[in-house]
Amino acid sequence: MFKVTKIDQNRLDLELSGKLGSEDMKAALDELETQSRDIENGTMLYEIVEFNLPSLGAIAIELSRLPALLGLISKFRKAAVLTDRSWLKRASELEGLVIPGLEIKAFDRDERERAELWLSE
Repeated sequence: MFKVTKIDQNRLDLELSGKLGSEDMKAALDELETQSRDIENGTMLYEIVEFNLPSLGAIAIELSRLPALLGLISKFRKAAVLTDRSWLKRASELEGLVIPGLEIKAFDRDERERAELWLSE
């Protein structure tokens, strides 16, 4: 499951749990694009509840839409990642180092308040 919720004018919350197939990925990316349409200088709270590698079909869908996703990412300045897996925390923060203009910081899932405070700074 991949759920996208628009919290306010410039903030999205995303929740990932379970394994994504190609149809799930297509629907998730469509929703992310729709919800991000009017965002400028936005923030994102991304909670990873349960992580499973996506199917090969889902990865192919994501790769086919990479140019649009890169444009979408430019609408955001900060992303907080909530996860209890240390390797996902490290991977998220490394991703933030290679995406210009996007700062990513990882938090434990029980640190939601701290993550939201960081996003609002």
